[in-house]
Amino acid sequence: MRLYHDSFSAQYRSPLGAAPCLSKVTLRMRAPSAAEAALRFYDGSEKWFPMTNEKNGWFSCEVPMPDIPILCWYDFRAKDSHGKTYALGAPQDGLSGEGVQTASPRAWQITVYDPAYQTPGWMHHGVMYQIFPDRFYKKGDFLQRREECYYHEDWNDDPILMPEGGDDNCARDFFGGNLAGITEKLPYLKDLGVTVLYLNPIFQARSNHRYDTADYEKIDPLLGTNEDFVALCAAAREAGIRVMLDGVFSHTGEDSVYFNRYGRFPSVGACQSTQSAYYPWYKFSRYPDEYAAWWGFHTLPELDKSNPTYQHFMFREDGVVRQWIRRGSSGWRLDVADELSMDFLRKLRAAAKQENPDAVVLGEVWEDASHKVAYGEMRCYCQGDTLDSVMNYPLREAAIDFFTGKINAAALKRLIQSQQENYPIPFYYALMNLAGSHDRARILNMLAGKTFEDLPPKDRRGRKLSQAEYGKAAEKYVEMTRLLCALPGIPCIYYGDEAGLQGSSDPFCRGTFPWGRENRELQQKIREILWQRRRSPALQTGTLTLEAVDDDTLRICRAITGGKDVFGDPAPDETITVEIRR
Repeated sequence: MRLYHDSFSAQYRSPLGAAPCLSKVTLRMRAPSAAEAALRFYDGSEKWFPMTNEKNGWFSCEVPMPDIPILCWYDFRAKDSHGKTYALGAPQDGLSGEGVQTASPRAWQITVYDPAYQTPGWMHHGVMYQIFPDRFYKKGDFLQRREECYYHEDWNDDPILMPEGGDDNCARDFFGGNLAGITEKLPYLKDLGVTVLYLNPIFQARSNHRYDTADYEKIDPLLGTNEDFVALCAAAREAGIRVMLDGVFSHTGEDSVYFNRYGRFPSVGACQSTQSAYYPWYKFSRYPDEYAAWWGFHTLPELDKSNPTYQHFMFREDGVVRQWIRRGSSGWRLDVADELSMDFLRKLRAAAKQENPDAVVLGEVWEDASHKVAYGEMRCYCQGDTLDSVMNYPLREAAIDFFTGKINAAALKRLIQSQQENYPIPFYYALMNLAGSHDRARILNMLAGKTFEDLPPKDRRGRKLSQAEYGKAAEKYVEMTRLLCALPGIPCIYYGDEAGLQGSSDPFCRGTFPWGRENRELQQKIREILWQRRRSPALQTGTLTLEAVDDDTLRICRAITGGKDVFGDPAPDETITVEIRR
């Protein structure tokens, strides 16, 4: 007996996608020769719903959603006239869509979310630009020189591994990019079409990437002062640009106010005394040399995020989360958000929203954020209580696979539709849709399929694509940007990608912006795409439909009809179709 259900089709699931609490969802199945059918539904406990035989082989039932945000799951059973049972479940590859008949079906997901869930509108409508602060623009001379660091006098140098020539990297070579430099380049960013700046960490730290925080309450002196940050935010806001900070709250640096391994700070750190106010923030197994460290890196001692004094430091009225929003930030991107407990995230979001209801809390989550498994627990970050949205790494990976010929347009479409199905509209339209990243080789290298990672790290410095490879990769990057700008969510440009920067993985993906050496043709094409997005209400908050025209072409249609967008807000009617070709 042939059974059929397609979770992407309104014929089979209505309404489509995630569902607010206490709503109702109608689920249907085609089973032409079935005598009876039932829906198995799980919302914390298993329930069975008999399905109505609608004749002509259609069976249906209406299912009430729970009154609390939760993940729900469903699959089907059918019996023929002889009493034989057949089962139908979701595809086995982890995505959604057309069902598969199997004895052990995988369930389809319904994300049930808080109907009051809202995310900042400026994320739905904007264009983001990510800056690695040391490498964007240097105004003036180095603001400070520290021991154990290397200072590049030539802005156009390649980053180096330290110790130079080795395979390890302590990330202590500096170019001198600073906050004043970002402020000076705001006219460039405004002209490009940028409305949101995402800054990699800017707090005092030992390394150039600054994920080893030394002081959460102080701007790194190499970048400027707290007052320089306030000035940047004010000038950016004047230019119509918001600033989002990188929050690294799962660990600190060993060389910090809080741990103080080397005694460089006047505070009594956790590594210096068990009587330190910061000692309970860390987990020592053998004091003082053995302690929990982020991914085993002893330079990054892990914080006990459940510790009350640490949480108070973060969430109190003048705590870290709120004080930087008060100084001008529009919110936080959370490093390794899946390593922060749900309780911690709820308190962080509450603190941010108390300071500014329009502040964003965006998480680094590399997988589907509606059912991410972390530390043996399935977590849903999109029900309205933890994150506003996440970095969209699954889309990035699928897009790169599409443009490099590893998957076809139908596979790319399925990934997009699965996200559209699993994510509530407020979350989905606030996704950070990125191409380049400080954690991966430059996007041109990725699209060329040449990241040089077959070489030892010390041999990757200065490696460039051939002219032919570069030209083809640039064409693909333009198409990938068109894709990201045509989908719901906020498209993000990693600094310098639009100017043609190349580079292998860290640290070579963190080169300096090529001022005066830009690929101006590429730059102009990216600018035009970003401004098309800026000028089109439909591309921002219109409905989304997809068609895989052939293996190489994805057609995207965005539309606003009836004078209202997907949020029910007034918007001019517009229909726009974008064809993405590889």
